[in-house]
Amino acid sequence: MDPAADSALSNTAGAGADGRGRDSLSLSARLKVAGSEVEATVRVRNLSSGGLMAELPEPVTPDSVVQIELGGLGWISGRVAWQVEGRAGIAFDKPIDPQLARKPVPLGNAD
Repeated sequence: MDPAADSALSNTAGAGADGRGRDSLSLSARLKVAGSEVEATVRVRNLSSGGLMAELPEPVTPDSVVQIELGGLGWISGRVAWQVEGRAGIAFDKPIDPQLARKPVPLGNAD
């Protein structure tokens, strides 16, 4: 086998990266649409510094302003870029560190 090809494969295989800076994963998150007090639980399937793709229980109109709560990052603001068949792309207002989204969220105050 070609050593260069082996190296290219090993750089992405463990992390779940797709070669475009996105990680494939299955992460539960909460989503709020601006103007609504209702929070929906969503399943994040792809995550990058600039946005994510999530499975949604209900359709959300493209260009809607949203907030999504991701692991160790808290609430992140963004906009729905697209929505098709129960999935939506959300573009963040500011870049994030995707690795922080995988950190566990503390359940309570230790004080």
